[in-house]
Amino acid sequence: MASLIERLAQRKIAQWAIAYVAGAWLLVEVLSFVAENFGWPASIVRGTAVFLAVGFFVVLVLAWYHGEKGQQRVTRFELSIVSGLLLMAIVAGAYVSRTSELEESETAASPTRTLDRGSIAVLPFADLSPEGDQEYFSDGVSEELLNLLANTPGLLVAARTSSFSFKGQNLEIPEIAERLNVAHVLEGSVRKAGNQVRITAQLIRADDGFHVWADTWDRLLDDIFAIQDEIAADVVAHLKITLLGEAPRVEQTDAGAYALFLQARQLGRQRTAEGFERSNELYEQALAIDPDYAAAWAGLSQNYINQAGVHLRPFDEGFQLASQAANRALAIDPDFAPAYATLGRIAMSHDGDLAAAARHYARALELAPTDATIVSSVARLAFSLGRLDEAIALGEYAVARDPVNPAGHHGLGLYYFWAERLDEAIASFRTALSLSPGRIGANSHIGSALLLKGEPEAALTAIQKESFEGFRLVGLSMAYHALGRAADSDDALAELIAKYEEGSAYNIGYVLAFRAEVDRAFEWLDKGVENNDPGLGDIFKSDILFANLHDDPRWLPFLESIGKSPEQLAAIEFNVTLPE
Repeated sequence: MASLIERLAQRKIAQWAIAYVAGAWLLVEVLSFVAENFGWPASIVRGTAVFLAVGFFVVLVLAWYHGEKGQQRVTRFELSIVSGLLLMAIVAGAYVSRTSELEESETAASPTRTLDRGSIAVLPFADLSPEGDQEYFSDGVSEELLNLLANTPGLLVAARTSSFSFKGQNLEIPEIAERLNVAHVLEGSVRKAGNQVRITAQLIRADDGFHVWADTWDRLLDDIFAIQDEIAADVVAHLKITLLGEAPRVEQTDAGAYALFLQARQLGRQRTAEGFERSNELYEQALAIDPDYAAAWAGLSQNYINQAGVHLRPFDEGFQLASQAANRALAIDPDFAPAYATLGRIAMSHDGDLAAAARHYARALELAPTDATIVSSVARLAFSLGRLDEAIALGEYAVARDPVNPAGHHGLGLYYFWAERLDEAIASFRTALSLSPGRIGANSHIGSALLLKGEPEAALTAIQKESFEGFRLVGLSMAYHALGRAADSDDALAELIAKYEEGSAYNIGYVLAFRAEVDRAFEWLDKGVENNDPGLGDIFKSDILFANLHDDPRWLPFLESIGKSPEQLAAIEFNVTLPE
């Protein structure tokens, strides 16, 4: 011990320690004074003190080394180390302060979200039937309730896609409500046996998970519509918004037709050949029971369009049948909003009549101003009219109302893309992929955005992940061209034409435009006109995918020939006010 003390004394460890502590104390005092008088955050002082404490041990090591070498004075190197430690302490303190400020500002800017007390999500009701084979019925009942509540003035209802996305997930109600940004949740169960049905519903306050109201109904199946009316009315009453409007009432039909309708709707959403066929059969059975069932006619119309869209039915035939079914629905119920939306889609995608599409969509939006699906369709029309600001505003509204619907994020990504807000477009496409891995077109669109950002290598990586071969070949043709791999680009384009020529003239046209093959691009656009390619509905004067054609004297006459010149689009009356 005596030897250790002697060696410490020889190396002047105590003097070094005292000098360092004195200097550190003086620095902290000065910083404290400055912080107090100039309004600096206290975290600067705290951060500096922490790093000075660490530096104390470094200085002791230097002192031992200094004494071991028998040096009488501190070298410049050692002095620089000590000075560096002091500087690092100040910088670290400032960094800690800045981090603290950012966290505080984020907390202040993002407090606990203030939710509209009149907002609600309807979760899919559980199937408690003895055989567990009535899921289509329990889902249908909860969806019908959702639709009823969505028609209540002043009540904000989360869209079906988002509400039903939590089906089968073991999540607490407050967490679901937070994700959907709603203040209340309606959940329940359905037990169906023969002609008997028991429905239990409970309204839950999202912030604490407590029940506001609950009830149970044991009825015959023939009373299903009365039960739905009662549940909707009770929800409205307990949310205390009756002054905003009367609770809506459900469209009534034969109970057997209703059960068939629910099965048909569920099968149609599977989007398979077998699902569409069986769904059509069930809709027709429901209509055989009740020919005036407007919702069944509208569902049949949607099936026809979707079958045509995936080549399960001839294109013209599918849209013609869809038009007939939608018009039949409107003949029964002139205020049936989904039928107007369907007619708008037909006018836009098949007839190329954007003026008629605008009229149909305007009426649909007037009847159902907060329906996220209809708002998304109207956004697509705004985009087709080249009114990108309106398309983006509508798309953002639809996403806010239906936050976990990948289709909404994908559509918004397209509007950002054409508006050349490429980073936002990529973010939206990636959100769509996170919600629906493998979603067709998303990776290809990410690749296109990266190409326009001048990042061909990253674009190629994204495009190679595209799940649908047609879109993948489109992207590869462009990415290889941007990378200077001409042979690979030619091979991808040749394969695209060989496999997907029918129905892809528009896509082939913009690949050729991107490759600056202007004459060939116009040839394929003309083929698109001959084939009534629906992609031409998305083209407009400043379309960035056809940038190499914009200065060509053939560009504006071509647009005029398909009714898409700036003057023709501007003449179409389209005034949409975003719902509140």
